[in-house]
Amino acid sequence: MVKKLAVGSLVTALSCLLPAWAWAGGGAATELVVVADTRALSGFNFYLATLYNQDMWIFATWAVVITSALGVSLGLLMDLIMSHVGLDLGKSAGHVEH
Repeated sequence: MVKKLAVGSLVTALSCLLPAWAWAGGGAATELVVVADTRALSGFNFYLATLYNQDMWIFATWAVVITSALGVSLGLLMDLIMSHVGLDLGKSAGHVEH
């Protein structure tokens, strides 16, 4: 059993290394430029893609702000739905935080 496991592990490791040994693998890429394709975009999506291409810091700030706003809005929506169902998860839940 142990021998089968060792052989299986060796075969798995060698198969994971196989793409690195392939002829089509070529050398490592030295300079990669990652840009967003803005040709088919319009409106706010075009603005965000252009911002991604031009200023990564402002794009990251926008991503954090939008993600936070969506999280808050989903939380408030779920709180509203839960209160309509009859589950009140507000401060009157009966537990005390210290």
